[in-house]
Amino acid sequence: MVDFTTNYLGLELKNPIIAGASSMTADLNMLKKLEAAGAAAIVYKTLFEEQINLESAQLEDQLEELGGYDAEMIHLFPKLQHAGPEVHLVNLRKAKEMLNIPVIASLNCLLSASWLEYARLIEKTGVDALEMNFYFVPGDADLDGRSIEEAQLELVKAVKSKITIPVSVKLSLFYSNPLNFITRLDKAGVNGVVIFNRMFEPEINIQGINHSVPYYFSHEGDYRTAIRYAGLLYNRVEASICGNTGIYQGNDVIKMILAGADCVQVVSTLFKHKPEHITAMLADIETWMNEKGFSSLSDFKGKLSKKNLKDPFIYKRGQYIDLLLSSDQLMK
Repeated sequence: MVDFTTNYLGLELKNPIIAGASSMTADLNMLKKLEAAGAAAIVYKTLFEEQINLESAQLEDQLEELGGYDAEMIHLFPKLQHAGPEVHLVNLRKAKEMLNIPVIASLNCLLSASWLEYARLIEKTGVDALEMNFYFVPGDADLDGRSIEEAQLELVKAVKSKITIPVSVKLSLFYSNPLNFITRLDKAGVNGVVIFNRMFEPEINIQGINHSVPYYFSHEGDYRTAIRYAGLLYNRVEASICGNTGIYQGNDVIKMILAGADCVQVVSTLFKHKPEHITAMLADIETWMNEKGFSSLSDFKGKLSKKNLKDPFIYKRGQYIDLLLSSDQLMK
């Protein structure tokens, strides 16, 4: 019997597979299925401040339209207001109460004040940790990268000063130097980083001549960038490292841990193969560990990180040059 346990954000997980934030993790019935299938933790669907603002504005518009139908309507009943994040918080509390595995909240806000307010409200639900989703989409050419990073670092420090539960940060790859920024986040006190989020990518419909926003899954193999950065970060930061994007099979999880990750988050594979696929992934990991003689994840964690390679050539630019020089072999 192999030992799958790992540590993430100071939380002991029974295995390295976390169900990442999505509409699936907002369904309480689905959460029980994910737990039964073997998920070590779940990240509840992200609370977006933009969504709250949009819903509130839509309610105001609807009330204004109805207000003129009957003059007595605006006097007989108290003014209706949008519940804000209350519904999300209630369901988050229910998720925590019904599950026996760690529940991690996910938050994405626009304003610093909202980050702090919602973080405090989320902590009161009893969740085990908070994931700050830094899903920042650049749209202002006058805003330089350094100012974005500084603002996010200050935000992390502010949130950490207001709550006591562990805090992780989910990042996109689009920083000028992700290694530098993650190191600075580590010094700012984050308990973990999730590498990497995918950027918003609208599509163009050439028939309708308009933009469309298709829902698309990650592809198998999209984890390779995360593998590289996990290998570079291993033993260089105190924060936990969680691999994300394109992780479909048990073998993908093994690769992330060999590089140095503590755990992974999976989403697309759950939509495609259903929650029960987690059981199959864990079985594949166990089979491989038995074949290789590993009794625990710690036996091979970081084995192929930059720190543990005698010649870490694979992590350097020279590997790219070597690939280009040997590409003529592909033409034969």
